[in-house]
Amino acid sequence: MIPRTLFIAALCGMLFASAGRLSAQATRQTEIYKRIKLKIDAVPAIDTHDHLWPFDRLPGLRETSRGKGMNVASIWGNSYWPQVGRLTPWQPKMEFDDWWKDAKDDWDNSRATSFYRYTQIALKDLYGVDWDRVTDEQARELDRKIFDNYRDQKWLHHVVTEKANIELMFNDPYWARLAFEKSYPFEVIVFNITSLVRGFHASEYGPENPFDSPYEFATKHGLPMNSVDDFLKVLDRLFLEAKDKGAVCLKSTLAYQRTLEFDNVPKERAEAAFGKRRTTLTPEQIKDFEDFVFWRVCELSAKYELPFQIHTGHGRIQSSNPLLLVDLIEANLKTKFILFHGGYPWVGETGAILLRHWNHVWIDSVWLPSLSYSMGKRAYHEWLEQMPSTRIMWGGDCNHGEGIYGSTELTRMCIAEVLAEKVERGDLLEDHAHRIGRQIMRDNALELFPQLKERLWKK
Repeated sequence: MIPRTLFIAALCGMLFASAGRLSAQATRQTEIYKRIKLKIDAVPAIDTHDHLWPFDRLPGLRETSRGKGMNVASIWGNSYWPQVGRLTPWQPKMEFDDWWKDAKDDWDNSRATSFYRYTQIALKDLYGVDWDRVTDEQARELDRKIFDNYRDQKWLHHVVTEKANIELMFNDPYWARLAFEKSYPFEVIVFNITSLVRGFHASEYGPENPFDSPYEFATKHGLPMNSVDDFLKVLDRLFLEAKDKGAVCLKSTLAYQRTLEFDNVPKERAEAAFGKRRTTLTPEQIKDFEDFVFWRVCELSAKYELPFQIHTGHGRIQSSNPLLLVDLIEANLKTKFILFHGGYPWVGETGAILLRHWNHVWIDSVWLPSLSYSMGKRAYHEWLEQMPSTRIMWGGDCNHGEGIYGSTELTRMCIAEVLAEKVERGDLLEDHAHRIGRQIMRDNALELFPQLKERLWKK
Protein backbone atom coordinates (compact mmCIF):
# COMPACT_ATOMS: atom_id res chain seq x y z
CA MET A 1 0.00 0.00 0.00
CA ILE A 2 1.26 3.48 -0.85
CA PRO A 3 1.76 5.66 2.25
CA ARG A 4 -0.87 8.39 2.54
CA THR A 5 1.71 11.22 2.44
CA LEU A 6 3.32 9.86 -0.75
CA PHE A 7 -0.09 9.48 -2.38
CA ILE A 8 -1.04 13.06 -1.55
CA ALA A 9 2.33 14.34 -2.82
CA ALA A 10 1.98 12.40 -6.06
CA LEU A 11 -1.57 13.65 -6.55
CA CYS A 12 -0.51 17.24 -5.95
CA GLY A 13 2.32 16.82 -8.42
CA MET A 14 -0.03 15.51 -11.11
CA LEU A 15 -2.50 18.31 -10.48
CA PHE A 16 0.27 20.91 -10.63
CA ALA A 17 1.64 19.49 -13.89
CA SER A 18 -1.87 19.35 -15.35
CA ALA A 19 -2.52 22.94 -14.33
CA GLY A 20 0.76 23.98 -15.94
CA ARG A 21 -0.21 22.34 -19.22
CA LEU A 22 -3.65 23.90 -19.17
CA SER A 23 -2.14 27.30 -18.36
CA ALA A 24 0.30 27.05 -21.26
CA GLN A 25 -2.48 26.04 -23.62
CA ALA A 26 -4.69 28.87 -22.41
CA THR A 27 -2.09 31.66 -22.47
CA ARG A 28 -2.82 32.64 -26.08
CA GLN A 29 -6.50 33.00 -25.21
CA THR A 30 -5.86 35.61 -22.51
CA GLU A 31 -6.34 39.32 -22.97
CA ILE A 32 -2.80 39.93 -21.67
CA TYR A 33 -1.32 37.78 -24.43
CA LYS A 34 -3.47 39.43 -27.07
CA ARG A 35 -2.43 42.93 -25.98
CA ILE A 36 1.27 42.01 -25.85
CA LYS A 37 1.06 40.27 -29.23
CA LEU A 38 -0.57 43.33 -30.83
CA LYS A 39 2.22 45.52 -29.48
CA ILE A 40 4.90 43.17 -30.82
CA ASP A 41 3.15 42.87 -34.21
CA ALA A 42 3.21 46.66 -34.53
CA VAL A 43 7.00 46.88 -34.12
CA PRO A 44 8.81 47.36 -37.47
CA ALA A 45 11.22 44.50 -36.97
CA ILE A 46 14.95 44.24 -37.56
CA ASP A 47 15.52 40.68 -38.78
CA THR A 48 19.16 39.80 -38.08
CA HIS A 49 19.44 36.72 -40.29
CA ASP A 50 17.93 35.36 -43.50
CA HIS A 51 19.06 33.80 -46.77
CA LEU A 52 16.94 35.50 -49.44
CA TRP A 53 18.56 34.76 -52.78
CA PRO A 54 18.36 37.18 -55.73
CA PHE A 55 14.87 36.94 -57.22
CA ASP A 56 15.93 35.26 -60.45
CA ARG A 57 17.98 32.68 -58.52
CA LEU A 58 15.54 31.64 -55.80
CA PRO A 59 16.38 28.02 -54.94
CA GLY A 60 12.69 27.06 -55.02
CA LEU A 61 12.21 27.76 -58.72
CA ARG A 62 10.69 24.74 -60.49
CA GLU A 63 10.05 23.81 -64.12
CA THR A 64 6.28 23.55 -64.41
CA SER A 65 3.82 23.16 -67.27
CA ARG A 66 3.29 26.96 -67.00
CA GLY A 67 7.00 27.73 -67.16
CA LYS A 68 9.67 28.25 -64.52
CA GLY A 69 8.41 29.52 -61.21
CA MET A 70 7.53 28.88 -57.58
CA ASN A 71 4.73 26.56 -56.49
CA VAL A 72 3.50 24.53 -53.52
CA ALA A 73 6.35 22.04 -53.92
CA SER A 74 8.78 24.99 -53.89
CA ILE A 75 7.49 26.38 -50.62
CA TRP A 76 7.55 23.08 -48.76
CA GLY A 77 10.65 21.73 -50.49
CA ASN A 78 12.71 24.80 -49.60
CA SER A 79 11.45 25.05 -46.05
CA TYR A 80 13.01 23.20 -43.12
CA TRP A 81 10.14 20.71 -43.05
CA PRO A 82 11.95 18.10 -45.25
CA GLN A 83 14.32 17.58 -42.30
CA VAL A 84 11.44 15.81 -40.54
CA GLY A 85 9.36 14.57 -43.48
CA ARG A 86 9.73 13.20 -47.00
CA LEU A 87 8.35 15.37 -49.80
CA THR A 88 7.35 13.70 -53.05
CA PRO A 89 9.84 14.94 -55.68
CA TRP A 90 8.66 17.44 -58.28
CA GLN A 91 9.52 16.30 -61.80
CA PRO A 92 10.26 19.00 -64.41
CA LYS A 93 7.18 20.28 -66.28
CA MET A 94 4.79 17.93 -64.49
CA GLU A 95 1.17 18.89 -63.79
CA PHE A 96 0.20 19.80 -60.25
CA ASP A 97 -2.48 17.09 -60.02
CA ASP A 98 0.05 14.40 -60.95
CA TRP A 99 2.32 15.53 -58.12
CA TRP A 100 -0.47 16.09 -55.60
CA LYS A 101 -1.99 12.62 -55.84
CA ASP A 102 1.25 11.19 -54.46
CA ALA A 103 2.23 14.11 -52.20
CA LYS A 104 -1.04 14.84 -50.37
CA ASP A 105 -0.27 12.50 -47.45
CA ASP A 106 3.39 13.49 -47.05
CA TRP A 107 2.72 15.62 -43.93
CA ASP A 108 0.72 13.10 -41.89
CA ASN A 109 3.56 12.08 -39.56
CA SER A 110 5.02 15.51 -38.88
CA ARG A 111 2.14 17.89 -38.22
CA ALA A 112 3.17 18.41 -34.60
CA THR A 113 6.65 19.62 -35.54
CA SER A 114 7.64 23.27 -35.45
CA PHE A 115 9.25 22.83 -38.87
CA TYR A 116 5.75 22.07 -40.18
CA ARG A 117 4.03 24.70 -38.15
CA TYR A 118 5.82 27.83 -39.35
CA THR A 119 4.98 27.11 -43.00
CA GLN A 120 1.43 26.09 -42.09
CA ILE A 121 1.02 29.49 -40.39
CA ALA A 122 2.31 31.30 -43.47
CA LEU A 123 -0.07 29.51 -45.86
CA LYS A 124 -3.01 30.27 -43.60
CA ASP A 125 -2.19 33.94 -43.05
CA LEU A 126 -0.99 34.79 -46.57
CA TYR A 127 -3.37 32.63 -48.64
CA GLY A 128 -6.24 31.71 -46.31
CA VAL A 129 -5.45 27.99 -46.66
CA ASP A 130 -5.50 25.75 -43.59
CA TRP A 131 -2.97 23.07 -44.54
CA ASP A 132 -4.21 20.84 -41.73
CA ARG A 133 -7.52 20.53 -43.59
CA VAL A 134 -6.54 21.39 -47.17
CA THR A 135 -8.73 19.97 -49.92
CA ASP A 136 -7.59 18.94 -53.40
CA GLU A 137 -9.24 22.02 -54.89
CA GLN A 138 -7.65 24.37 -52.33
CA ALA A 139 -4.21 22.87 -52.91
CA ARG A 140 -4.59 23.26 -56.68
CA GLU A 141 -5.70 26.91 -56.33
CA LEU A 142 -2.89 27.63 -53.85
CA ASP A 143 -0.36 26.26 -56.33
CA ARG A 144 -1.69 28.66 -58.97
CA LYS A 145 -1.62 31.65 -56.62
CA ILE A 146 1.95 31.00 -55.51
CA PHE A 147 3.11 30.73 -59.12
CA ASP A 148 1.31 33.98 -60.05
CA ASN A 149 2.64 35.85 -57.01
CA TYR A 150 6.22 34.98 -57.87
CA ARG A 151 5.95 36.37 -61.37
CA ASP A 152 6.86 39.72 -59.79
CA GLN A 153 9.47 40.57 -57.20
CA LYS A 154 6.94 42.91 -55.61
CA TRP A 155 5.47 39.89 -53.86
CA LEU A 156 8.60 39.49 -51.76
CA HIS A 157 8.59 43.17 -50.85
CA HIS A 158 4.93 42.91 -49.84
CA VAL A 159 5.40 39.81 -47.70
CA VAL A 160 8.64 40.86 -46.01
CA THR A 161 8.02 44.55 -45.37
CA GLU A 162 4.23 44.71 -45.06
CA LYS A 163 2.83 41.34 -43.99
CA ALA A 164 5.81 40.40 -41.80
CA ASN A 165 6.42 44.07 -40.90
CA ILE A 166 10.19 43.79 -41.28
CA GLU A 167 11.94 47.10 -41.87
CA LEU A 168 15.47 45.79 -42.38
CA MET A 169 16.65 42.23 -43.00
CA PHE A 170 20.22 40.97 -42.60
CA ASN A 171 20.99 38.68 -45.55
CA ASP A 172 23.71 36.03 -45.40
CA PRO A 173 24.68 35.36 -49.05
CA TYR A 174 26.37 31.98 -48.69
CA TRP A 175 26.03 31.57 -52.48
CA ALA A 176 28.36 34.58 -53.06
CA ARG A 177 30.06 35.29 -49.76
CA LEU A 178 32.61 37.85 -50.96
CA ALA A 179 30.49 39.70 -53.53
CA PHE A 180 29.04 42.20 -51.01
CA GLU A 181 26.05 42.95 -53.24
CA LYS A 182 22.45 43.78 -52.33
CA SER A 183 19.42 42.40 -54.16
CA TYR A 184 16.64 44.08 -52.15
CA PRO A 185 16.19 47.61 -50.78
CA PHE A 186 15.38 46.29 -47.28
CA GLU A 187 18.51 44.11 -47.25
CA VAL A 188 21.52 44.55 -44.95
CA ILE A 189 24.79 42.96 -46.10
CA VAL A 190 26.44 40.26 -43.98
CA PHE A 191 30.09 39.28 -44.47
CA ASN A 192 30.19 35.47 -44.34
CA ILE A 193 33.75 34.47 -43.43
CA THR A 194 33.22 30.69 -43.48
CA SER A 195 35.24 30.00 -46.61
CA LEU A 196 38.25 32.05 -45.48
CA VAL A 197 39.53 29.60 -42.88
CA ARG A 198 40.50 27.05 -45.52
CA GLY A 199 42.69 29.54 -47.38
CA PHE A 200 45.89 27.53 -47.02
CA HIS A 201 45.77 26.71 -50.77
CA ALA A 202 43.97 28.04 -53.86
CA SER A 203 42.78 24.51 -54.75
CA GLU A 204 40.30 24.74 -51.87
CA TYR A 205 38.12 26.96 -54.08
CA GLY A 206 36.46 25.79 -57.27
CA PRO A 207 35.90 27.90 -60.40
CA GLU A 208 32.13 27.59 -60.09
CA ASN A 209 32.01 30.20 -57.33
CA PRO A 210 34.77 32.84 -57.47
CA PHE A 211 33.00 34.81 -54.73
CA ASP A 212 34.12 32.27 -52.14
CA SER A 213 37.82 32.59 -52.81
CA PRO A 214 40.23 35.01 -51.14
CA TYR A 215 42.67 34.07 -53.93
CA GLU A 216 40.29 35.42 -56.58
CA PHE A 217 39.84 38.54 -54.46
CA ALA A 218 43.62 38.95 -54.19
CA THR A 219 44.06 38.57 -57.96
CA LYS A 220 41.32 41.11 -58.64
CA HIS A 221 43.05 43.66 -56.40
CA GLY A 222 46.61 42.87 -57.45
CA LEU A 223 47.61 41.51 -54.05
CA PRO A 224 50.24 38.77 -53.61
CA MET A 225 49.34 35.49 -51.87
CA ASN A 226 52.68 33.82 -51.30
CA SER A 227 52.81 33.61 -47.52
CA VAL A 228 50.71 33.71 -44.37
CA ASP A 229 51.61 37.38 -44.00
CA ASP A 230 50.26 38.01 -47.50
CA PHE A 231 47.11 36.11 -46.61
CA LEU A 232 46.60 38.26 -43.51
CA LYS A 233 46.92 41.40 -45.61
CA VAL A 234 44.28 40.06 -47.98
CA LEU A 235 42.01 39.40 -45.00
CA ASP A 236 42.46 42.98 -43.86
CA ARG A 237 41.63 44.27 -47.35
CA LEU A 238 38.54 42.04 -47.46
CA PHE A 239 37.30 43.51 -44.19
CA LEU A 240 37.90 47.03 -45.46
CA GLU A 241 35.93 46.34 -48.65
CA ALA A 242 33.11 44.61 -46.79
CA LYS A 243 32.68 47.59 -44.51
CA ASP A 244 32.90 50.06 -47.42
CA LYS A 245 30.16 48.10 -49.24
CA GLY A 246 27.85 48.36 -46.21
CA ALA A 247 28.36 45.08 -44.34
CA VAL A 248 27.45 45.47 -40.67
CA CYS A 249 28.56 42.12 -39.23
CA LEU A 250 30.38 38.83 -39.81
CA LYS A 251 28.87 35.35 -39.97
CA SER A 252 30.39 31.89 -39.51
CA THR A 253 28.67 28.57 -40.25
CA LEU A 254 31.72 26.45 -39.43
CA ALA A 255 29.72 24.49 -36.84
CA TYR A 256 28.31 22.50 -39.77
CA GLN A 257 31.81 21.42 -40.80
CA ARG A 258 34.02 21.12 -37.72
CA THR A 259 34.31 21.60 -33.99
CA LEU A 260 33.71 25.01 -32.42
CA GLU A 261 36.85 24.57 -30.35
CA PHE A 262 39.33 27.04 -31.83
CA ASP A 263 42.83 27.02 -30.31
CA ASN A 264 45.06 30.09 -30.28
CA VAL A 265 47.59 28.71 -32.75
CA PRO A 266 50.93 30.51 -33.29
CA LYS A 267 51.70 31.74 -36.80
CA GLU A 268 54.55 29.24 -37.21
CA ARG A 269 52.11 26.33 -37.11
CA ALA A 270 49.82 28.01 -39.63
CA GLU A 271 52.80 28.55 -41.93
CA ALA A 272 53.39 24.79 -41.95
CA ALA A 273 50.10 24.33 -43.83
CA PHE A 274 50.12 27.38 -46.10
CA GLY A 275 50.75 26.72 -49.78
CA LYS A 276 50.07 23.00 -49.52
CA ARG A 277 47.18 20.99 -50.90
CA ARG A 278 44.76 19.33 -48.51
CA THR A 279 45.89 15.85 -49.58
CA THR A 280 49.39 16.52 -48.26
CA LEU A 281 48.28 17.83 -44.87
CA THR A 282 47.27 16.03 -41.69
CA PRO A 283 43.90 16.83 -40.05
CA GLU A 284 45.87 18.47 -37.24
CA GLN A 285 47.68 20.79 -39.67
CA ILE A 286 44.40 21.77 -41.34
CA LYS A 287 42.81 22.52 -37.97
CA ASP A 288 45.88 24.56 -36.96
CA PHE A 289 45.49 26.80 -40.00
CA GLU A 290 41.72 27.15 -39.56
CA ASP A 291 42.09 27.97 -35.87
CA PHE A 292 44.79 30.55 -36.57
CA VAL A 293 42.62 32.30 -39.16
CA PHE A 294 39.54 32.24 -36.93
CA TRP A 295 41.38 34.03 -34.15
CA ARG A 296 42.65 36.62 -36.64
CA VAL A 297 39.07 37.10 -37.83
CA CYS A 298 38.02 37.81 -34.24
CA GLU A 299 40.72 40.47 -34.01
CA LEU A 300 39.61 42.04 -37.31
CA SER A 301 36.02 41.94 -36.08
CA ALA A 302 37.03 44.22 -33.22
CA LYS A 303 39.27 46.40 -35.41
CA TYR A 304 36.54 47.10 -37.98
CA GLU A 305 33.67 47.13 -35.45
CA LEU A 306 31.84 44.30 -37.21
CA PRO A 307 30.08 42.10 -34.60
CA PHE A 308 30.57 38.39 -35.15
CA GLN A 309 27.53 36.11 -35.65
CA ILE A 310 28.53 32.48 -34.96
CA HIS A 311 26.32 29.50 -35.71
CA THR A 312 26.15 27.37 -32.56
CA GLY A 313 24.29 24.12 -31.96
CA HIS A 314 22.34 22.00 -34.46
CA GLY A 315 25.23 21.67 -36.84
CA ARG A 316 27.84 18.99 -36.48
CA ILE A 317 25.97 18.15 -33.32
CA GLN A 318 28.79 16.37 -31.48
CA SER A 319 30.97 19.47 -31.47
CA SER A 320 28.77 22.56 -31.75
CA ASN A 321 28.10 23.26 -28.07
CA PRO A 322 28.65 27.02 -27.54
CA LEU A 323 30.64 26.25 -24.38
CA LEU A 324 33.49 25.31 -26.72
CA LEU A 325 33.78 29.01 -27.59
CA VAL A 326 34.27 30.26 -24.03
CA ASP A 327 38.08 30.43 -24.13
CA LEU A 328 37.90 32.34 -27.43
CA ILE A 329 35.29 34.71 -26.00
CA GLU A 330 37.28 35.32 -22.81
CA ALA A 331 40.45 36.10 -24.79
CA ASN A 332 38.80 38.55 -27.23
CA LEU A 333 37.11 41.08 -24.98
CA LYS A 334 36.92 43.75 -27.70
CA THR A 335 35.06 41.47 -30.11
CA LYS A 336 31.26 41.52 -29.98
CA PHE A 337 30.06 37.93 -30.27
CA ILE A 338 26.53 36.91 -31.24
CA LEU A 339 25.66 33.27 -30.49
CA PHE A 340 23.15 32.08 -33.06
CA HIS A 341 20.18 29.75 -32.55
CA GLY A 342 20.57 30.09 -28.81
CA GLY A 343 23.01 27.19 -29.02
CA TYR A 344 20.12 24.73 -29.54
CA PRO A 345 19.81 22.32 -27.83
CA TRP A 346 22.17 23.88 -25.28
CA VAL A 347 20.02 26.95 -24.57
CA GLY A 348 20.77 26.82 -20.85
CA GLU A 349 24.50 26.66 -21.47
CA THR A 350 24.26 29.63 -23.83
CA GLY A 351 22.43 31.58 -21.14
CA ALA A 352 25.21 30.73 -18.69
CA ILE A 353 27.79 32.20 -21.08
CA LEU A 354 25.82 35.44 -21.23
CA LEU A 355 25.47 35.49 -17.45
CA ARG A 356 29.26 35.64 -17.26
CA HIS A 357 30.13 37.63 -20.39
CA TRP A 358 27.12 39.77 -21.28
CA ASN A 359 29.25 42.90 -21.72
CA HIS A 360 30.43 41.69 -25.15
CA VAL A 361 28.18 38.73 -26.00
CA TRP A 362 24.63 38.61 -27.37
CA ILE A 363 22.19 35.76 -27.97
CA ASP A 364 20.28 35.52 -31.23
CA SER A 365 17.21 33.29 -31.08
CA VAL A 366 17.17 33.05 -34.88
CA TRP A 367 15.56 29.78 -36.05
CA LEU A 368 14.99 28.54 -32.49
CA PRO A 369 11.15 28.76 -32.38
CA SER A 370 11.06 26.99 -35.77
CA LEU A 371 13.37 24.26 -34.48
CA SER A 372 11.25 23.76 -31.37
CA TYR A 373 8.59 26.19 -30.22
CA SER A 374 8.67 24.71 -26.70
CA MET A 375 12.45 25.01 -26.51
CA GLY A 376 12.11 28.59 -27.73
CA LYS A 377 9.70 29.36 -24.89
CA ARG A 378 11.98 27.73 -22.35
CA ALA A 379 14.93 29.71 -23.68
CA TYR A 380 13.20 33.10 -23.55
CA HIS A 381 11.97 32.39 -20.02
CA GLU A 382 15.45 31.45 -18.82
CA TRP A 383 17.40 34.11 -20.69
CA LEU A 384 15.22 36.95 -19.41
CA GLU A 385 15.95 35.68 -15.90
CA GLN A 386 19.71 35.54 -16.54
CA MET A 387 20.69 38.64 -18.47
CA PRO A 388 19.66 42.19 -19.41
CA SER A 389 16.83 42.24 -21.95
CA THR A 390 19.11 44.23 -24.25
CA ARG A 391 21.09 41.09 -25.10
CA ILE A 392 18.54 39.10 -27.12
CA MET A 393 17.79 39.37 -30.87
CA TRP A 394 15.94 37.28 -33.44
CA GLY A 395 15.97 36.28 -37.12
CA GLY A 396 14.02 34.26 -39.67
CA ASP A 397 16.69 32.11 -41.39
CA CYS A 398 14.65 31.34 -44.53
CA ASN A 399 15.04 31.65 -48.31
CA HIS A 400 11.59 32.67 -49.58
CA GLY A 401 8.84 35.06 -48.54
CA GLU A 402 6.47 32.54 -47.04
CA GLY A 403 9.20 31.07 -44.86
CA ILE A 404 10.32 34.50 -43.67
CA TYR A 405 6.75 35.42 -42.79
CA GLY A 406 6.04 32.12 -40.99
CA SER A 407 9.22 32.14 -38.91
CA THR A 408 8.64 35.80 -37.99
CA GLU A 409 5.09 35.12 -36.87
CA LEU A 410 6.12 32.04 -34.87
CA THR A 411 8.83 34.10 -33.14
CA ARG A 412 6.39 36.88 -32.26
CA MET A 413 3.95 34.32 -30.85
CA CYS A 414 6.68 32.67 -28.79
CA ILE A 415 7.94 35.95 -27.31
CA ALA A 416 4.41 37.20 -26.60
CA GLU A 417 3.47 33.95 -24.89
CA VAL A 418 6.53 34.03 -22.63
CA LEU A 419 5.99 37.67 -21.70
CA ALA A 420 2.28 37.08 -21.03
CA GLU A 421 3.09 34.17 -18.73
CA LYS A 422 5.55 36.31 -16.78
CA VAL A 423 2.95 39.06 -16.44
CA GLU A 424 0.20 36.62 -15.45
CA ARG A 425 2.23 35.16 -12.59
CA GLY A 426 3.28 38.60 -11.36
CA ASP A 427 6.92 38.48 -12.39
CA LEU A 428 6.69 41.38 -14.84
CA LEU A 429 4.61 44.51 -15.34
CA GLU A 430 2.76 44.59 -18.66
CA ASP A 431 4.38 47.90 -19.62
CA HIS A 432 7.77 46.29 -19.07
CA ALA A 433 6.74 43.30 -21.18
CA HIS A 434 5.85 45.64 -24.07
CA ARG A 435 9.29 47.23 -23.81
CA ILE A 436 11.08 43.87 -23.79
CA GLY A 437 9.14 42.70 -26.85
CA ARG A 438 10.19 45.81 -28.75
CA GLN A 439 13.80 45.40 -27.63
CA ILE A 440 14.04 41.84 -28.93
CA MET A 441 12.28 42.55 -32.23
CA ARG A 442 13.99 45.87 -33.04
CA ASP A 443 15.76 48.07 -30.49
CA ASN A 444 18.54 45.68 -29.48
CA ALA A 445 19.70 45.39 -33.09
CA LEU A 446 19.65 49.16 -33.51
CA GLU A 447 21.77 49.53 -30.38
CA LEU A 448 24.33 46.91 -31.46
CA PHE A 449 24.38 48.13 -35.09
CA PRO A 450 23.92 51.93 -34.81
CA GLN A 451 24.69 52.42 -38.52
CA LEU A 452 21.28 50.89 -39.26
CA LYS A 453 19.57 54.03 -38.02
CA GLU A 454 20.57 55.81 -41.23
CA ARG A 455 18.81 53.10 -43.29
CA LEU A 456 15.45 53.11 -41.52
CA TRP A 457 12.57 53.99 -43.82
CA LYS A 458 9.33 53.11 -42.01
CA LYS A 459 7.65 55.99 -40.26
